[in-house]
Amino acid sequence: MSSRTPLSSGERIAVAGLVVAAVGVVIQIAAGHPHPAVPPVFFLLPIPAGLLAFGQWRWTPVPTVLAGLFLTVGLFASGASGRLFDPNNPADSLGIRMQTLAVLAASAAAIVSTIQNCAGEPLARLSGRGRA
Repeated sequence: MSSRTPLSSGERIAVAGLVVAAVGVVIQIAAGHPHPAVPPVFFLLPIPAGLLAFGQWRWTPVPTVLAGLFLTVGLFASGASGRLFDPNNPADSLGIRMQTLAVLAASAAAIVSTIQNCAGEPLARLSGRGRA
């Protein structure tokens, strides 16, 4: 039975970014921006965070990158990017900025973690800290 390896700094940053992004969505909802009863983003953020926090595989940062790509493309494709600097609803603007910046930070950290997990595998196996 293998023991759980501690999260790398990139993985910790990615998990924190996903949690902060979820808080940004809650701020948007509190500011009155219409969302579905259960916003899909509440699946897109915690699932990759859970995989990062509890997974033991080299590929666990990849869903974070995919979720970040989906949310960032969706921000601009849906036209919601205009809300980033909306003076009429500053709380909503703060929430979407918070979400966007946190998702970008989480995605960048997850990309770095993925590269480190895959490129550093032979060295990690020698030191006994490799992922399964």
